[in-house]
Amino acid sequence: MKLPKNAISILIFWMAFVFISPNIEAQTKQLKRPKSKVGVSSVDTFVSESFDIYDKVYKYDGYAEAGSPLEDEDIDVLEDALDDLEGLSESAPNIIDDLDGISVLKQGKATLQMNKAKKALNYSIKTAKKLLLGQRKRDKEEQSEGDPEDPSTNDGNSKNDTNSTSETENSEEVEEDSNVSDNLEIYSKFDYVPGDKLLFFDDFSQDFVGDFPSKWNTNASGEVVKIGDSGNWFELKSGYGVYFIPDVKNLPEDYTIEFDILTKGMDKKTSSTARFHVILSDNNKFNDGSNHYAFVSIPVGQYGAFSLRAKNYFNGGGGDINTDIKADIRKAVLNKPHVSISVTKKRFRLWINEQKYVDIPRFIEALDLLKYLKFHINNFKDGKEHVYISNLKVAQGGVDLRRELLNKGKISTNGILFDSGSANIQPQSLGIIRQISQVLIQDENIKLNIIGHTDADGTEDSNLQLSKTRAAAVKHALVNIYKVSGERLQTDGKGESVPIGDNSTSNGKAQNRRVEFIKI
Repeated sequence: MKLPKNAISILIFWMAFVFISPNIEAQTKQLKRPKSKVGVSSVDTFVSESFDIYDKVYKYDGYAEAGSPLEDEDIDVLEDALDDLEGLSESAPNIIDDLDGISVLKQGKATLQMNKAKKALNYSIKTAKKLLLGQRKRDKEEQSEGDPEDPSTNDGNSKNDTNSTSETENSEEVEEDSNVSDNLEIYSKFDYVPGDKLLFFDDFSQDFVGDFPSKWNTNASGEVVKIGDSGNWFELKSGYGVYFIPDVKNLPEDYTIEFDILTKGMDKKTSSTARFHVILSDNNKFNDGSNHYAFVSIPVGQYGAFSLRAKNYFNGGGGDINTDIKADIRKAVLNKPHVSISVTKKRFRLWINEQKYVDIPRFIEALDLLKYLKFHINNFKDGKEHVYISNLKVAQGGVDLRRELLNKGKISTNGILFDSGSANIQPQSLGIIRQISQVLIQDENIKLNIIGHTDADGTEDSNLQLSKTRAAAVKHALVNIYKVSGERLQTDGKGESVPIGDNSTSNGKAQNRRVEFIKI
């Protein structure tokens, strides 16, 4: 038996009202997860994911009640949970449409379960924020009470006020540019943060076109090519047992990897087994590894949505992970995707553009074994299908910049990237800017000075102006994307005058192109 049309409308309206009601009290006893499913996929997924997050937050709430401080990993889990909670809350109204046409019993059951899930979500959001705020207060109490105000501070602020006026003009110039573009908005929740100590960088700008790159090794062939206005790229060659190994040695426990991929000639006839492999290995030989390795492979085939693949192998006897991860990245691989990887001890995460596809907590089963990075491609048609790589950056760290800024009062990062010779922020840089915004939003008393630095390419005057407009562009992103008050932000630029690396090398130049954030 089906409800009359007007009755269904009333039911849906009532459910929508429940979902948007903000005044559900946090429970004192743990909510019980529903034991059975409704049979509507969207509802069952919503309920399951809501309670998965709820269980995590409830556990940490118990730790807090017992007086146990949160560890860094706990902070990460709660921050991730808050992001997931936002997405789930936004999906709730759309799920209501899926109830139209199902039986009255199922509608009633779905209503009860979704209300319960919503209650769990409200509790989780409030509690996660409370726990993070409480930890932040404990961190401050553990620090020294701070230095008394320096009388010279006021004089310094006067100078900064002058700088602020000039930088407002710079900021207006940047607004006329395409810095805050359509592409930046979709990266607003991008949470990748690159390492802070550069270990390796190669954009192939110092290699001759047609040569194999000087900072790499292979057991086959490849060459540097120039592609339009996109600079130099390294073309990898497909083949069985062919590996490309950058001069990266002794990878630490915590590090990040970034690079751009460019493809040519891919179409619906491209093999489903055509893949780009990123391998972490225990040796620098031409194989996956001797006794230990882990890899993720990225599909480029176009006639179907093929899965990413993750596999690890340890102690010569296999590993716990051999997984196909469902994803449709067909459009991404045709449009010069940016790949970001974060390894934090045993945890492995991978993003393609703004989307995180892999997050495996125990992918690296044993530490201090996988010291080398390798690339491998297979099953591409020779002469027709081409794969290129550029802007490979490996950096130690990937630390929580929020804690460093709060504890030390300043941070310096070369992870905010700009288009060459421009103040246009590359979208994949927003993970860092997002973390800065979180500090500013969660502590309204903090004010920051943003200082840009460049390498020595170009003239001193042009680099000085460029560094100032880049700092203004970062301020612009904080104000326009993350809604931080512009009155709390000052900007400045030092051009090429304060190098920290050798400007005659690509590594040194990458170190010098940086942005500082200093509490004022």
